This record gives sequence, C-alpha cells and structure tokens, in this order.
Amino acid sequence: MRIAPLLTLLCLLGGCATRDDRVAADLEPGRLPPPDTTLAIAGLGPCTDNPDRRLHLDSHQQVTVLVHGCYGSSGQFRALAQVLAFHGQQSACFTYDDRARLADTAAELRRALQALADQSHVPRIDVIGHSQGALVARRALTDTLPAPLPGAPVDLRLVTVSGPFSGIEAARTCGRRWLYPLSLGLVPLSCLIATGPKWADITFSSPFILEPGALSGRVSRHLKIDTDERGSCRALADERCVDSDEIFSLAEQRSPAPDADPRVTRIEVAAGHVEIVGDKQVAPKKLIQVLQEQGVLQATSPQRQAAFERLLAQLYGQP
Repeated sequence: MRIAPLLTLLCLLGGCATRDDRVAADLEPGRLPPPDTTLAIAGLGPCTDNPDRRLHLDSHQQVTVLVHGCYGSSGQFRALAQVLAFHGQQSACFTYDDRARLADTAAELRRALQALADQSHVPRIDVIGHSQGALVARRALTDTLPAPLPGAPVDLRLVTVSGPFSGIEAARTCGRRWLYPLSLGLVPLSCLIATGPKWADITFSSPFILEPGALSGRVSRHLKIDTDERGSCRALADERCVDSDEIFSLAEQRSPAPDADPRVTRIEVAAGHVEIVGDKQVAPKKLIQVLQEQGVLQATSPQRQAAFERLLAQLYGQP
C-alpha cells in the first residue's frame, strides 16, 4: 500500500486554506451597543488580537459566536466579526486546537456557551460554524453531550456553513478499518500524523458522523448553508487554476439526520469553500446576503451602504 498519496490527501482535509493573519487590534465600533458586563470564559474571546481576552458585552443584546474551521478560516471569521459590528451586532470567537477530537472540542464549546448564557443573560446566541467548525457547532448543541445546555432562558440558533456532515471523502481510506491490520497499523498512524486525533471523527464510518445526535429542543432553528464548490478557484495562472477552492462536494455536506430536522432551513449557494467566508481576494457577499435574508445579520441601510462597501474593501482587499 502506498501511504504517501494518503498523506497528500489528508493534508487537504478540513478546508485548510492559506493562513490569513490580517487581524485588527480591536473592532471598529460601528453601532455596537455599550457594554455593561465583562466575562472571562475559557475558549471564548473577542475576535481580534487584543491581549485582553475578556468579553465586554451588552447583556440586553444577542451575541454571535463564530466557530472557525481549521486555522485557515480563523482570520476570515475575525473579519466577519467586523461586518457584524458594523451592523451593531456583538460577537465572540471560539478558539480551539483544530487537530483535537471533534467531540472533545464540541464539549468545550458547550461549556463556553453555557457560561456565556448563564453569566451574561443575553437573550439570544447565534452559533455560526464553518467547515470543520460546522461539525463542532452542531455537536455542541445536541443531546449527545453530558454537559447541560445553558440554564438561562436564551434563544439558541445554529448556522452551519460548508460542513462535511457525511464525512470527508479524502479521508475514506482512514475509515476503512479492515485496512488497519493489513497495513500493520500504518494507515491509522498516517492519518494521525496528518490531521491529529480528529482523524477518527472525520471519516464516513466514524461514530461522530454516523451518530450525529438530535439537536437539543433548546435550539429554535438551524440554518444550514451548503456550498456548491464545483469549478471554484482561488488563484489562476495563465488562465489555469493553480489553487482550487473545491474542498467538499454537496454529497459530503448532506446527511439524512441533520437535514431531516424540521428546524432546518437548507440553502445551497454556488461558492467556493473559502470564498463563502471571504479571503484576501473576495468579500463574502454571498454569505452576507444569505445571513441578511434569513435574519441572522441586520440589513444594511441605504444610507450606510457606501460605508459598508468601503469596509469590505478594507477587510477583504476589494468591495
């Protein structure tokens, strides 16, 4: 068996884009409400590089918790926090080891959400997860975890973007358990080296994928944004794509259990895997449009549209 091709494929897993380190020291104030509470919660912090990792929130306003995929999308979500701030919406970013077991990470997020709700008493929490972060976000809001959901009467809403809920096709070899003894343990070892302990959760045959669990009754809505990434490209050279943005197929993003929940609103968007959340070349206008249409992000008033276009140009390199 050739292990080198397997390693090459695994290095592409999780939607790992080129790292984007453009992070503001602090958010532009926009129309953010003045804070009336300060919280220190493990795993949650402002979506900036400010050394003060405490959250300064208005307890009367909703909070959007952003859950990145692997390291490549963390910068894009910090830029999205700027978009939220422009529209007067406060946010927090959940940070985690993107090589850790997804179930363990989901439990960490669950504890963070519980602390956020119980300590701040905000009326609503929207959890937005992209790629691998979509898997983490959904699991954190299911009935499968032992830790309780927030005791406070908070409206919990879930938004997932480009989540591989049927498992990652590039990891199919890792999910073929019959190969483990035949390869003398090289297959699971190679998978572990390439992606860390999370490899056991991202395959088509993993219990994490096969038994996703039902969303808690505390969750009022799940907006599921699937991306049709066919033909998408991040970089061209001589009219030839040299950096594809096609990471997960629609088949990888669809799954009977998550899709069948009556609280799910499923929207399909023709966009690349990184394009949907934005990068240095393109602003996430398609995602912004969906979030505004679905009431997750406030509409941009006509009087502020020009200022918003300037912000997008600043954050993403172009309007």
